[in-house]
Formats: sequence, structure tokens, C-alpha cells
Amino acid sequence: MLYWFMYRIVRPLLRIVFRPVVTGLENVPAEGPVILASNHLSFVDSVLIPLVVPRRVTFLAKAEYFEGHGVASVLGAFLSAMGHIPVPRTEQRAAVAALDPALKTLDEGGAFAIYPEGTRSEDGRLYRGHTGVGFLALNAHANVVPVAVRDTQRIMPVGARLPRIIRPGVTFGAPIDYKAFTDMPAARGRRALVDEIMQEIQKLSGQEFTGTYNERSRVIS
Repeated sequence: MLYWFMYRIVRPLLRIVFRPVVTGLENVPAEGPVILASNHLSFVDSVLIPLVVPRRVTFLAKAEYFEGHGVASVLGAFLSAMGHIPVPRTEQRAAVAALDPALKTLDEGGAFAIYPEGTRSEDGRLYRGHTGVGFLALNAHANVVPVAVRDTQRIMPVGARLPRIIRPGVTFGAPIDYKAFTDMPAARGRRALVDEIMQEIQKLSGQEFTGTYNERSRVIS
């Protein structure tokens, strides 16, 4: 019932209020397993992507997003209702364990979204991706759609108490075929796949690519 309310009532209202600019949505298959791999600028990203994709999307989201108060409590309710999976950012073992329900989602033909950078970028640059998304793609036999979000950090800047009505953007790139990496040794295949994903996200977002991991990221490497 809560999912129905969020999907049928809250989701359309948010789309009317924020009017996101969406391109490339045809690259997201209407059914079957798929991974959406996105850059990460704000916790708003975890709302924006399910908002614009016309099918249920499950996320790995930082546990703190489920535990806030005020406006943040609304976010937590939305994420829980949409079936998102909380991950303690500082606990490697917990993060790796979170890949199990992710695999289950994909095995059941669902859409799963993940931030390869591991955490949001505070300086607007794009960081190197961790290989958890490569593990998921190769083990679940799922293609990866690169995603670029824009201006979400302006909606709820750090320290802001209320969201600003700013029109965000989201672009979905052409799917990356996991099968191109299956003949490589496992670790090398995961790394090569993730590197290609990050290259495609950079092309879509126009962000400066650092080539290094985000120092705040501690999970799913």
C-alpha cells in the first residue's frame, strides 16, 4: 500500500513540482534485468531516478538517508517505500552483503540502480568507480545503462532546511553489454567494465574526471 501511494500519488506530484528534464529514457528497457549506474551529486539523486523511470527501480542507498528528521524523514519514507536497500557507508562487510539482495532483484528481472563512485561528489567532479557494479553485471548477466544527473545538488544544498524548486536533469546513455567482458579474468573484467561505465557517465555529464577514488568512499570496491 505504501509503495502504491508513493508511486501513484507522490511520484507524479514531485514530477509536476520539479519538472525534470529527461533524455535517453528509451535506453532503459521496459522489462528484464538492468543496472542503472549513475554519478552522484546529492541524496536527491535517489529520488530523481525512480521519479523518471517508468518501472520500479531498487537502489543501494546510504543508511543515513533512511534515518533523518524533518524533510529527510520524508526522503527515508520514500526510499523505504520504493524498496531501496540501506548500506552503512563505513562498513565494508555490510556493503558487500548488500550485493546479495541486489543480485536477487536482478535475478527476478528487476531494475537496480547504484552509484559506482560509492558516495556523492562534494566538488562536482567525477571519481573512479568501484567494481561492485561490475560484479553485479557479470554475475546477474545484466546490461548496464550509464546515467548522468545534473543540478540535483542545487535542490538541497548541504545545510539547507528546505528544498529549492530547481529543474534537475537526467540523461540515460546507451546500454553497455556485459557479455563483452565475460571472457576476461574475473577481476580484470569487473575493472574494465566499470572503467567503461565511468567513461560513458563522464561523456553524458561533462564532469571533470579525477581518475582517483573519492576519499569519502569506503564501500564496494
